[in-house]
Amino acid sequence: MTTIKDIAAYAKVSSSTVSRVLNNDPTLSVADETRNRIIEASKELGYTTVRKRRNEQKLENLSSPRIGIILTCSLEEEEDGVDDPYFSIIRQGVESECLNQGIYTNKVIRSTDSHQEQIIEDIDGLIVIGGMNLGLLNRLKDSLDNIVFINNSPDEDSYDSVMIDFRKATTSAMEHLLNQGFKEIGYIGGSVSDDFSDNNLVSRDMRLTIYEEIMKSKGTYRRDQVFIGEFSMTQGYQLMKDAISKGNLPEAFFIASDSMAIGALRAIQEANLKVPEDIAIVSFNDVQMAKFASVPLTSVKVYTEQMGRVGVKMLLDRINGRDIPLKVTLPTKLVIRDSCGVKKKVDS
Repeated sequence: MTTIKDIAAYAKVSSSTVSRVLNNDPTLSVADETRNRIIEASKELGYTTVRKRRNEQKLENLSSPRIGIILTCSLEEEEDGVDDPYFSIIRQGVESECLNQGIYTNKVIRSTDSHQEQIIEDIDGLIVIGGMNLGLLNRLKDSLDNIVFINNSPDEDSYDSVMIDFRKATTSAMEHLLNQGFKEIGYIGGSVSDDFSDNNLVSRDMRLTIYEEIMKSKGTYRRDQVFIGEFSMTQGYQLMKDAISKGNLPEAFFIASDSMAIGALRAIQEANLKVPEDIAIVSFNDVQMAKFASVPLTSVKVYTEQMGRVGVKMLLDRINGRDIPLKVTLPTKLVIRDSCGVKKKVDS
């Protein structure tokens, strides 16, 4: 069956743009020529046949649930999704599964919207990708029971959630580097906004916490080898430049996202250093561009699109009468590529 990714490749646009055009996202600003090219591509690839069938199902079933999506990222951040496409891919999974189920996500709400409560009033279920302001969540408790959180679990006794095991995933990355014989391992990561706070605080990334625990247990933790910025290629580039300028580079880095790792690769190359000969790298997410980086990245694979699809199925199950909240943890997998280097001989 034709997918959104197929149409995006055919029309030479991003999957996010295709999804928003086909779902009639009113916040999307796109040239008519691009919109028409996407629609024509969907027709040529047979995608309209699927959509027509779903429309017929919708007419036959007027009680089809109305689902809203809350996005942590702003419109500008999503349009720049190539910089860190993690949440955009989750959204694509949500929207693809909604289409498969004959449901149209006609409500897209951003955490930056000032009128969230009014938008949410006429929906049957809500999928929150990332976080939600705690004050808003408390106000929704009496009016909306059907909420699924993806990549966050603020209250597993009340709400469904789809997660990954960050501890297990980070440990697999760190153990791989340690098993390669690396002792000095640095960290590059981003800050995480606390969307469950009314004060827009920054919370601690679990990947950093686990990294510190492991390095301290080995007696090799050094605070000056930890570099924190934002989850973007630009910040990955700048943070690696900062690390290089300080000197005494660690043998390897665990980098908390592929986007940051790709930026770091550029900084390393500009310094006439080589990966993995001078610096080994293991990153996180395994988005598509990881295997096409200048040095293909060893990365922890997160099944982001499946997280979105599972979230939709859980929400429908909840709408159909399930009372007990569920927390689903999807597996991750370390994908070995060139950036981590060959096995080094461990000093005796």
